[in-house]
Amino acid sequence: MVRETETGMDLVEAAAAVRERAWAPYSRFKVGAALRAASGQVYQGCNVENVAYPEGTCAEAGAIAAMVAGGDTVIEEIAVIADSPEPVPCCGGCRQKIAEFAAAGVVVTLATVDGKRRQLTVAELLPGVFSAAHMDRA
Repeated sequence: MVRETETGMDLVEAAAAVRERAWAPYSRFKVGAALRAASGQVYQGCNVENVAYPEGTCAEAGAIAAMVAGGDTVIEEIAVIADSPEPVPCCGGCRQKIAEFAAAGVVVTLATVDGKRRQLTVAELLPGVFSAAHMDRA
């Protein structure tokens, strides 16, 4: 984990830095993620594959796990980067994980290693989100 004010990195730069450490020997598709928690702390994650492919861990899930392990539970902003012609959206599972810790209006930046960026909100990333409210009984 890094603190933005200490490093001068923005979230896309932090995601790009951790992407280099991804473990992707099977897909060769490295992904990095960085999020800023409500505390201001920046947490990073990269995808980690294993031979029982696709039973790996996504970069977004890794960053969220690092955030929770660090004692934070609220995402203020998140960035995800991959080596792709266009910004790659998060998988369905990670969309749900992000929505668990981020408000609907939180900005999600999707980026490519060659500089393309797309920003959307959590609500745009996951319309019709399943939430704890769906489990409430009247």
